[in-house]
Amino acid sequence: MKLNPTTEKFILHWGEMGAQWGVNRTVAQIHALLFMLARPLNAEEIVETLGVARSNVSTSLKELQNLRLVQVTHRMGDRRDYFETLGDVWALFRVIVEERQRRELEPTRLFLQSLIESPEFEQENETARERIRQTHDLVKTLSDWAGQMLKLSTGTLVKILKLGSAIQRFLK
Repeated sequence: MKLNPTTEKFILHWGEMGAQWGVNRTVAQIHALLFMLARPLNAEEIVETLGVARSNVSTSLKELQNLRLVQVTHRMGDRRDYFETLGDVWALFRVIVEERQRRELEPTRLFLQSLIESPEFEQENETARERIRQTHDLVKTLSDWAGQMLKLSTGTLVKILKLGSAIQRFLK
């Protein structure tokens, strides 16, 4: 399938950004392709469009499913799996934040909590203990904040994010 130049540029850029975000380039490109085309594609269509190996597409699709960014759909009379993603960027944002919170923040918070609660913790020097506590508090605060923000309506979330540093005036 031939892509329009702007769509192709978007997909290539998203792949490069994926690598910066800790995601395989092909994983990010497949997600961008599904997002931009806004319709389910089967693996063969993805292989043909992106020019990547079938095995790479299969592995990437499994990763995207594990990240909850891609869902499998089916067509009547067709045994192949078709893959689609959410079309709402805010819904995608929510899924990404939830997954990062679950995979990164929460395990780190639990690890730091276990360090603090371990008998060896009191044997550490005060500086190390304080830095571990501060790191734990930061991760917990970020995780709690993200959880609260994800519960807000999209409209409210957009308004809060657009406030930026102006939110300071409400805190004074």
